Amino acid sequence: MEYKYIIPNIPPSNNKFIGRSNKWEYQKIKKEWANLIWLTCRPKPKQPLTGVTVSLKYYFKDKIRRDPDNFSGKMILDGLVKARILQDDSFDCITLKLDAGYDKNNPRTEITIGRK
Repeated sequence: MEYKYIIPNIPPSNNKFIGRSNKWEYQKIKKEWANLIWLTCRPKPKQPLTGVTVSLKYYFKDKIRRDPDNFSGKMILDGLVKARILQDDSFDCITLKLDAGYDKNNPRTEITIGRK
């Protein structure tokens, strides 16, 4: 079975937080994303998934060049674990794929979870 979720937003770049002294801002945004995942991702599997591929595709509102490592999906993966969609987000449990696109009128994050 494949699960597909659309989040009507894009998480902030890792560059926003690396080397910053305000860990409280990071914790606040991380919590907001965990709540967004919890509310948006329906239907949920009966049991948390493991041995799956998680594909994240970010649709940005502009065509500015971005590095994939700045959008690693940490907040999304942590939210999927907290929402009990994933059992764990370690390499033992998931394979992660990242991609990006452009949609000026509808920036979003698409999450697809399927078997490896």
